[in-house]
Amino acid sequence: MSHDAPTARQAAEITRRNVRTVRELEQLAVADPSFADRTASFVARFCGSIHFVWVHAAVFGAWFAVNSIPGLPHWDPYPFTFLTMWASTESIFIAAFILIAQNYAMRLSERRAQLDLQINLLAEQETTKTLQMLELIAQKVGAQVGHDPEVAALAEATRLDSLAKQIDETQKEQDREETGSP
Repeated sequence: MSHDAPTARQAAEITRRNVRTVRELEQLAVADPSFADRTASFVARFCGSIHFVWVHAAVFGAWFAVNSIPGLPHWDPYPFTFLTMWASTESIFIAAFILIAQNYAMRLSERRAQLDLQINLLAEQETTKTLQMLELIAQKVGAQVGHDPEVAALAEATRLDSLAKQIDETQKEQDREETGSP
């Protein structure tokens, strides 16, 4: 084993450092949500819990019982018009809160995607530069590697505009093949 090879302990420390960095980036991303975002997140979490289901099952069961049992005053007799109105109104507000929470989550996701894209672009640039340097080193030491058009293409800097156009064209071709349209 070479003296320069990372030990398992060094690799573990690098991993820990990366995990800490990612955690810090996540904490920074969610550090200052608006009041609406915090409220919507709380409501969405609660509405997505079993507690919400149990509370509603108990309230609806009690409502049905109180408004159906003979001898008790029925403020909302069958077909439970007031309960229906209350549940419909609650649904409207819950849907709005969930959409607000999803918008916030989408903004966080877009931020992560931008970070991923920037890291991927840096990695691509580093890889391209590494290939170019390896090619120069091989020429300098006289290594006979021959001409490999694939390596030559990879050693060129990636043109993002061309790549985006190729992706769009390929997607359109696949869509046409799937739908059978020309």
